[in-house]
Amino acid sequence: MSATSDFYLKQAEKCESDAVETALDNVRERNLRAAAAWRTMADKLILTEQTREKRVADAAREAELRDKAAATA
Repeated sequence: MSATSDFYLKQAEKCESDAVETALDNVRERNLRAAAAWRTMADKLILTEQTREKRVADAAREAELRDKAAATA
């Protein structure tokens, strides 16, 4: 199974919810640290996805320009 940013964000939300619901300081802190880690992973994956999409779009644009140049030559 491939991880998605939505999965990471849902895990972060669950950890945050668990942190709010607990009366124990150490458990709250652990859940908040876990939530921060999940959000960091989501942010990194989102950035990776955006970078990949930009590269694909750039490659498609370059291919289109090459095709136009070849057609006019």
